[in-house]
Amino acid sequence: MIERSHHDMGGRPAGKVKPTEHDYAEWERRVDAMAVLLGKRATVDERRKNIEALPPDAYDRMAYYEKWIISLTQTLIQRGVITTEELGRKMEEVKARKR
Repeated sequence: MIERSHHDMGGRPAGKVKPTEHDYAEWERRVDAMAVLLGKRATVDERRKNIEALPPDAYDRMAYYEKWIISLTQTLIQRGVITTEELGRKMEEVKARKR
């Protein structure tokens, strides 16, 4: 028997989904655009694998596009496009801009 991963909700009772219209935050639009622009550098399958690899508490806590950005980042690191050191430096640089 195959054990379900935490993210696999298929067939479980969850109640009705209420479709709603909403506007996206600017950062969400940017994450979506990044996914499109990265194209073959981060395939749908790689991105899905990295989302599914999130620990259950992180998966439950994160919003949709938060999962996407973590997954895109992990894919780029795994493919050697960026390093964790480069990412860390850039994050510090962006953080310094907000001070």
